[in-house]
Amino acid sequence: MDIGIFTQTDDIDDLIRQARQVANDGFSTLTIPQIFGVDAITMLGVVAREVPDLRFATAVIPTYPRHPAMLAAQAKTLNHISGGRFTLGIGLSHQMVIEGMFGMSYEKPVRHMREHLDILLPLLENQPVDATGETLTFRGGLSFNAPPTPVVIAALGPAMLKLCGSRTDGTSTWMTGPNTIRDHVAPTLRAAAEAAGRPEPQVISSVPVCVTDEPGPALERAATQFEIYGALPSYRAMMDREGVAGPADIAIVGTQDEVVSRIRAFGAAGTTTFNAVPFGTQDEQAVTMQTLVLANRG
Repeated sequence: MDIGIFTQTDDIDDLIRQARQVANDGFSTLTIPQIFGVDAITMLGVVAREVPDLRFATAVIPTYPRHPAMLAAQAKTLNHISGGRFTLGIGLSHQMVIEGMFGMSYEKPVRHMREHLDILLPLLENQPVDATGETLTFRGGLSFNAPPTPVVIAALGPAMLKLCGSRTDGTSTWMTGPNTIRDHVAPTLRAAAEAAGRPEPQVISSVPVCVTDEPGPALERAATQFEIYGALPSYRAMMDREGVAGPADIAIVGTQDEVVSRIRAFGAAGTTTFNAVPFGTQDEQAVTMQTLVLANRG
């Protein structure tokens, strides 16, 4: 199991600094989200020119607001700039976001993702497209070639995992515990990939991590900082599967040995890449990074 670093910042100089440190520390991948700040792909295009020995990923770009042909052009451009070091993570986002903020229909999300992939995937493979769907259509191609771009989907439900396994390179999860990875995510995904004759898929797990000798305050901080994810239906369903009350129970908090042991549990469950999201005080985050470096080497 690889260990990568997941971070969020709207400051390009800070992101470049973090990327250089991540590369120097021996991690293979830096992942950033797309929320309601700067554009993640644009930021990574700058970082890719500054940090040559690192892979980059998004977790994840919401699909509804971006036509797949435009998203393909963005992703291919980044992989052209980076020499093939970018993995495109995409996802549906959430009904309250797509309908409440964008005013778009969230009806039949699996259909939406299927039609999105019908356009996105061929374009990322430098192929033309002639796709007419119920909600998404594109006829044409892109005028430049780039290295193939791996695609992973934030898939949690059975139907989305089956679509993901049968057509993409894997899944990128957030706030999903090791028992759920072992019993639900990994087997559903891999069965779909095998049935479609595809290679072994990636199972990416992104989880908050804090190394500390004072777990109480850190867990309280996790409960507050990540509270929203306990209320979003897709994450709530995964926490219910895991049998936990909320995000603080998914966060990995404890001593160095305890944290390393819990990270290793993800690998045993079927995770192929563990994305650590260091949190806590400045000192705790520094110790957490030191622990992750050791875990990644060992």
